[in-house]
Amino acid sequence: MLDINLIRENPEKVKSALKKKEWDVDFTQLLEWDTKKKSIIHLVEDNKAEINRLSASVPAAKKAGEDVNKIFVKAKKIAANNVQKEAELKELEDKIFDFMAALPNMPDEDLLGGGKEKNKVVHVIGEKSNFGFKFKDHVELATSLGLVDYDRASKISGRGTWIYTNLGARLEWALLNFFISEHLKDGYEFILLPHLLNEQSGFVAGQFPKFREDVFWLDGVEPKKFLLPTAETGLVNIHRDEILKEEDLPRKYFSYTPCYRREAGSYRTEERGMIRGYQFDKVEMVQYTKPEDSDKAFEELVNKAMSLVEKLGLHFRVSKLAAGDISHSMARTYDIEVYIPSIDIYKEVSSASNARDYQARRGMMRYRDKETGKTKYLHTLNASGLATSRIFPALLEQYQQEDGSVKIPEVLQPFMGGIKILKPIK
Repeated sequence: MLDINLIRENPEKVKSALKKKEWDVDFTQLLEWDTKKKSIIHLVEDNKAEINRLSASVPAAKKAGEDVNKIFVKAKKIAANNVQKEAELKELEDKIFDFMAALPNMPDEDLLGGGKEKNKVVHVIGEKSNFGFKFKDHVELATSLGLVDYDRASKISGRGTWIYTNLGARLEWALLNFFISEHLKDGYEFILLPHLLNEQSGFVAGQFPKFREDVFWLDGVEPKKFLLPTAETGLVNIHRDEILKEEDLPRKYFSYTPCYRREAGSYRTEERGMIRGYQFDKVEMVQYTKPEDSDKAFEELVNKAMSLVEKLGLHFRVSKLAAGDISHSMARTYDIEVYIPSIDIYKEVSSASNARDYQARRGMMRYRDKETGKTKYLHTLNASGLATSRIFPALLEQYQQEDGSVKIPEVLQPFMGGIKILKPIK
């Protein structure tokens, strides 16, 4: 959530920033509500002070032989007026909250306005494969190698799903174990999250209210719960309503979870196989930092995600997203995009993002400054490390051999029991 003080002080600046995210907003009504709210608060406080003054005057009035009933009647009338005003105040506060809750995060000033067409490639690592033979796509490879069963997955679940089988399941698990080992080595704390989250978790992450329909809700469960769309949603709620010690920062977490998303139904024709699905595996990193440390943390997350793809020996690129292409709750995002030869397209395997204090304000996540003793809002950041549903296809396609076999990257071989090559099943 944005700081309303920013809107009070310079509404045009905030409006212009959100325009870069292709979000048009008029703050006139909000500022009217805000002014009226302040006026009512002032009136209510004055009324309370008057009630206290009247109550304090009763003993002296009694001593002077005056009729104190007039004092009680007046105090009761003022109290009744306060009840009405406090009801008005609650209604105004709800309107202001709903307005503020719907606003996206402000993009960082250096980001270009506009959508995908304004994204800028900032790194390219490796080169496109020059096979020298007629290469296969990942669906054909996964099937011929006996790694994935799409038909049986469709039978038991439906479109947008798959079954990892035999060495395919082991390869998927090898990828996850490799990612986990790298994060542990770098000092991140391993977290295993519940997969059912409450509505407040979606709100704090910034996915609600705008993207309520993108998640799977459970019917007949109270209070309402949904299947987590990404581990970030859980990880950024760990310190909700908490005040951390400055000396305990930064907090660095990672989690492995399946991710469940309804958006799979909108996939394009080139997104065959496991490029887009209703359920996929992902390892996610999250950091909680002081505001002055979040730029450094962002750079660390980008470099960590890049390092994982690079160690797998895959060709990929890194794109700095334009303001209109970053998510609702983020101020800055770099996408790490792996190359899929069969469709000649780069696909995102990690989005490294800085939410600044947007999520922290929604979740009242703060830390106490050692010098001043005052509380300040944390900054939250996240990055996939990594999503496997696109790494797996890229690995099959980029490492395929002329005879239909696929080499296993060296860093994965220890997690595959020493297997170095996957061969077509007979």
